Amino acid sequence: MTTAPVGLAALTVLDIDPIGQIEYAEKYGFDTVGLRLVPATPTTAAYRLHEQPEQLKKVRERLADSPVSVFDVEITRLNEDYRSQDFRPFLEAAQALGARAVLVSGDDTDASRLVDSYADFAQKCAEHGLAASLEPMPWTAVPNVKRALEVVGQADGPARSILVDTLHTGRSTTTLEDLKSIPTEWIHYIQVCDAPVPTPEDMDEVIRQAREERLPAGDGGLDLAGMVAALPAGTPLSVELPNEPRRQRLGDDAWLPLLLEKTKAVEEAANALRAEATL
Repeated sequence: MTTAPVGLAALTVLDIDPIGQIEYAEKYGFDTVGLRLVPATPTTAAYRLHEQPEQLKKVRERLADSPVSVFDVEITRLNEDYRSQDFRPFLEAAQALGARAVLVSGDDTDASRLVDSYADFAQKCAEHGLAASLEPMPWTAVPNVKRALEVVGQADGPARSILVDTLHTGRSTTTLEDLKSIPTEWIHYIQVCDAPVPTPEDMDEVIRQAREERLPAGDGGLDLAGMVAALPAGTPLSVELPNEPRRQRLGDDAWLPLLLEKTKAVEEAANALRAEATL
């Protein structure tokens, strides 16, 4: 069966700078990294390489001497203030890093304007050889895969992309059939983690868990193998799993290999489901 590359997402080790994250990926056996250049919230960390040319140069030099590559950069929020020119340095830096995708959040409640903004941003991403990977999140203006399909389907060009995060999928109205309906060429990578079931009723708690307390694959109740099996075999996986209490308790030398091992087990289980489906 196809073996998918596994990446170390920025949120899993957000306290580690890009060069340190590359070194972590090398040490613990990850194939790629995802770098956060723009903060998700005003109080969270980010490494603004698009504003730091000397640091960007150092990261590129480190990558040139590494088997690890940058898969994605984040995070682009498409809101009511979207202006394409504001993202030019960000996209230029992403291209310079060799990234293949940009994580996109749909945060504009004006449905028509969001569609227009995504279409424009996808065009700009295509010009830089990047996929504009729109990630459905339950608390955003794109809460599920059905809405993501509507938005992405109205754009043109090769950058059209939907990012499936197993946490957000499991905590939304998205079904396995919805996942199977995503065009293959729109899937560039999958973010993997687990979570408790049932989903908390309080959306603030849902957000908190997503940003601070995700679970290793198999430690929660999400149908991870089913979700991954619903998408193309061999799709790159990204371990997005912030959980500082567990990380600090175990230490990185135990924590990160554990996450890698459990994520690879999900892919093996997904491949088994795919094989069963062909019998």
